[in-house]
Amino acid sequence: MTTTAVTHIASLVTNDPSLGNGTPLGLIQDAAVVIDGDRIVWTGESSKAPATDNVLDAAGRAVIPGFVDSHSHLVFAGDRTQEFNARMSGQPYRAGGIRTTVAATRAASDEELSANVARYLAEALRQGTTTFETKSGYGLTVEDEARALRIASRHTDEVTYLGAHIVSPDYADDPAGYVDLVTGPMLEACAPHARWIDVFCEQGAFDGDQARAILTAGRSKGLHPRIHANQLTYGPGVQLAVELDAASADHCTHLTDADVDALGQGNTVATLLPGAEFSTRATWPDARRLLDAGATVALSTDCNPGSSFTSSVPFCIALAVRDMGMTPDEAIWSATAGGAAALRRTDIGRITPGARADLVLLDAPSHVHLAYRPGVPLVSAVWRSGQRVA
Repeated sequence: MTTTAVTHIASLVTNDPSLGNGTPLGLIQDAAVVIDGDRIVWTGESSKAPATDNVLDAAGRAVIPGFVDSHSHLVFAGDRTQEFNARMSGQPYRAGGIRTTVAATRAASDEELSANVARYLAEALRQGTTTFETKSGYGLTVEDEARALRIASRHTDEVTYLGAHIVSPDYADDPAGYVDLVTGPMLEACAPHARWIDVFCEQGAFDGDQARAILTAGRSKGLHPRIHANQLTYGPGVQLAVELDAASADHCTHLTDADVDALGQGNTVATLLPGAEFSTRATWPDARRLLDAGATVALSTDCNPGSSFTSSVPFCIALAVRDMGMTPDEAIWSATAGGAAALRRTDIGRITPGARADLVLLDAPSHVHLAYRPGVPLVSAVWRSGQRVA
C-alpha cells in the first residue's frame, strides 16, 4: 500500500493519553502522522517520522481526529422554517412538530430522501465529520420506517431504528396499539437494517414503561439500546438507559443528582446536543456537573429539521465551551473520542497506531481555535479511511 506522512503538525490531538503530554488528548507538538492504507501506523515527533511514499507538510497547523457525530436524524423531507420562526417569536418548542416532517417524509420518494441524506453528509464532511449515526423516525409506518433504514444504511453502518419517535398520528387514539406495532411488525421489518434501537422517552412521546418495552423488544432482536432522555423535563429516561446498559442517553438536559450519579458510575455515555438548546432557547445541559461526576460525555449535532438544523460539530463545540461549562480540551475529546464511545467503537475518534485514518487538518495552530474562533470555517482538509475526501 501507499504510505503518506503528514508532517510539521503544530499540535496533534491523538486522544491517546499514553502519547505526547499524557493528558486525555495525548497532545504531541511539532508532530507527524503516517497513514498506510486506511489505518494510522505511526505518530510522533515530526523529526522522527519514518520515510514514506508521500509527504504532506502541515506547515504549522493542527490536526485532530475526524468528528464522530453519534446522534442525527437525516432521513427526512420538508422544511420547518415557519415553526422555527414562530419559536424565535416566543412560542415554546413541543415534540408535536415532528408530525409535520412525518407527513413530508411519507410523501417523498426514495430518491429524494437518499439525495437529502447525501447532501447533509457532504455538508458535515466538509466540516470534519468522518463518522455519523442516523435514525429513522419520520415515517412511523412499517413500510416507511423500513425504507428509511434501508436508505440510511447505504450511507453509514451506524443506523438506528427510531419507530418510537412519537406516537404515529395514525394511532393518536391508541398509543398502546402503536407500541405493539413498534415492538412487533415494525421491529421485524426494521431490525435487519439497523444496529441500534432508540426511543423518545418524554412527555408527549413515550413514558418509562413504554420505553422499557420498546428497548427490551429491540434488544431481543439484536439491536442495542440508546435513548432520547430528559430533554424537555425530568423523567425516567436516564435511569432506564443505565439499567438497560444503553450505549448513550442523549440530551440529558434535566438531571437529578441520582441521574448524574448513575451516569458517572455506569457505562452509558451522556450525549449532549447543544444545537437543540440553541435552536429552542432551552436550558443548557450542565456538562461540568456530568464531567465532575465521572460521566463519559459525547457532543453531537442532533441534526434534524425541527429542533437542531445544524450539521456543524465545530459550532456545537463552541456552544459547549461558551455555555455548558466545558473546556476546549474536554469539548474536542467529547466530539471525537466521546462520540466513538457513544457508538461503542475503538477504531475511530483517535489518531494512534491501528486506528482508522480519519484526520482533520485545521487552518489554525491549535484545536482551541474551534471554540476561540466560532463560526469561522477552520477545516482545511479531511481524510476518511486514509483517503483525502474534503
